[in-house]
Amino acid sequence: MNLIDAKKSLQKIKKRKRVGRGAGSGHGKTSCKGFKGQKSRSGNKLRTIFEGGQMPLFRRIPKRGFTNPFKKKYTILNIKDFENFDSGTSVDLQSLKECGLIKSLKYDLKVLGEGVLTKSLTIAAHKFSGVAIAKIKEAGGEAVAIS
Repeated sequence: MNLIDAKKSLQKIKKRKRVGRGAGSGHGKTSCKGFKGQKSRSGNKLRTIFEGGQMPLFRRIPKRGFTNPFKKKYTILNIKDFENFDSGTSVDLQSLKECGLIKSLKYDLKVLGEGVLTKSLTIAAHKFSGVAIAKIKEAGGEAVAIS
């Protein structure tokens, strides 16, 4: 027997609690809210972070650090990612987007030196690591910096 073979009548079905429908319903009078207090009133919408008037945790903890809004963001690729290009081709941002290696041209491109490059390529990017430049030149290619 599988779970799919079980009949609907065998499965546990719990009825929805219908509050405020009279004393005979079992949920009448105070509608399961108890007597008095903030939570029994209409329009009760306490924030999930509310701590009963106590100074909230996010205000008790000291604030540290700084987020630079002008930080430069880079899309990072490694040398091994360029292996699927043909030898002697020029690789730029547009060809990387068409190939699917980068999703958008929104951020600058930085090339890092992880992996091995066996093909001679002319790679155009905004930044290169020292190891990446060495590996590109070792393979007979050229690293072109875009400003």
